[in-house]
Amino acid sequence: MIRIFMFVCFISLVASCRRIDPKPQKNVLQVSLSSEISTLDPVGSYDTVSATVVYQVYESLYEYHYLKRPFSIQPLLARELPIIENDGKRFTIKLRDDVLYHADKCLAEGRKVVAQDFITQFKRIAYLPSLSNGWWIFDNKIVGLNEFRDQVESDFSKFENTPVKGLSAPDDHTLVIELTKPYPQLQYILAMSFTTPMPIELVKCYDNNLSQHMVGTGPFSLESYTPGAFLKLKKFDGYRKTTFPSQGDRYSNDQKLLADANKTLPFIDGINFYILKEEQTRWLNFLSGKLDFLVIPKDNYSSAIDPSGSLTNELKAKNVELYISPTLTLWWISFNMQDPFLGKSLYLRQAIAHAVDIDKYIQYFTNNVAQRANSIYPTGIFGYDPSQELPFSHNVEKAKELLAKAGYPGGKGLPEFTYDVRSNTATNRQQAEFIKAELEKIGLKIKIELNTFPSFLEKMRLGKLQIWQDGWALDYPDAENVLQLLVSSNFPPGPNSTYYSNPEVDQLYEKVKYLEDNAQKKAALEQIEAIVNKDLPWVMQFYARVYILYNKRLKNFRYSDLVNNYMKYLRLE
Repeated sequence: MIRIFMFVCFISLVASCRRIDPKPQKNVLQVSLSSEISTLDPVGSYDTVSATVVYQVYESLYEYHYLKRPFSIQPLLARELPIIENDGKRFTIKLRDDVLYHADKCLAEGRKVVAQDFITQFKRIAYLPSLSNGWWIFDNKIVGLNEFRDQVESDFSKFENTPVKGLSAPDDHTLVIELTKPYPQLQYILAMSFTTPMPIELVKCYDNNLSQHMVGTGPFSLESYTPGAFLKLKKFDGYRKTTFPSQGDRYSNDQKLLADANKTLPFIDGINFYILKEEQTRWLNFLSGKLDFLVIPKDNYSSAIDPSGSLTNELKAKNVELYISPTLTLWWISFNMQDPFLGKSLYLRQAIAHAVDIDKYIQYFTNNVAQRANSIYPTGIFGYDPSQELPFSHNVEKAKELLAKAGYPGGKGLPEFTYDVRSNTATNRQQAEFIKAELEKIGLKIKIELNTFPSFLEKMRLGKLQIWQDGWALDYPDAENVLQLLVSSNFPPGPNSTYYSNPEVDQLYEKVKYLEDNAQKKAALEQIEAIVNKDLPWVMQFYARVYILYNKRLKNFRYSDLVNNYMKYLRLE
């Protein structure tokens, strides 16, 4: 899913940022964002920061059940799960008829969602000026969509008047999608923000630039936005009748998360998002009750968790609760495989892999909360093998030997490499300095390049990175979602920012993406992993786990990588 910013929620005291209200409003959620919001347009949102906002305002056809594990898809704007016909190549989706858009100057009052709005958004994904981060997901998947993209190019009049053969609306409440081949993951894709409905009136009124406008159908609508500082959402009074789940898994029952079963959503009146940028300051503001939840900053871990792994008495006295959760998020070091040195020399990449002490990195920057990765697939999905081993371990002498085998003993003959940092926060700088120090031990010269998170994403989209730490929070619970980052068809601006290319991997991927979870798929996933480990475009680091603190006034809290629209379920006391 999502290119992720290290999950931190912090507060900046710079003059441009809005201060947090000294006394939070009684029924308004107080949330911090770790970076500037890259976009408010669902067709472009593909990072955790923007998604945190976008999924509270926009809705898709389907969503993940809030309280069930394993994850379960359920209708959201659809009336029911899709009717799948024609050997898996036709999806017929019946829509709800009671879905209103938020009020906007460009829409008629009381404008309801119709099937054509979904077609408009699919066309926006393909339309070149949209610069959609989701195009790679739909490339060659829907009948006629690639032809539409080639024919229309940047001509808006053609965009508006050119149909897509594989997208049709027999009536206002029926959407039909014709696929070029069976695509089992489509149901998951239809739960992503890329496919939210978009009225053509809005597209025309705002010249297809919705990066700072939000007009969705969700439980919250945009009230105000100061870029780089503050965004405020308010409860949408026209939201249709929706209720809190009445069923859940064992954890939900044990934690009494069903107390609000069948009660009308949302419970809160609004959400204040603060774009805030220093860990220590956010920690102090959380302690003073100005934020409702917080991932524990690395430097405050010992202040929050005692040696037994429990919440400290100080925080218990402040009515703070602790939530611990595994995630579907993985981290690694990436190489640009088109780089004339990194891409051409496997020995060089192996040397770097052996040079970095990943266990120490995990200790320093996650307080040993993260789990060392042993596979390119995260735990908890089909294809993950707990006995899998990576083809490298920390061994400086071995790294030096490999560097010499590459023809660069002691680093002689190599240029200075640029290590791009995901943000200019203190933690990100410290992480980069750690990697630099590890690589300098074997003779490599490293220049650290600081970026804002949006500028880092832009470099990634343009393929302008050399060495960097990358991370991926799965869009849906399928190994195919990881492999999308490793196939040639997804070179930038697609998600394969390493430019890794192996024809055998490409061929196996085409097989995997059309398979249900079975022995054939498992064998193909194992083959791909063996090839990728041999080629080493990634140095796997760790699987993230989160330790989240939240104030007792916050009820129904349950973290998940996939349930992005979770704030409608939260209640404040």
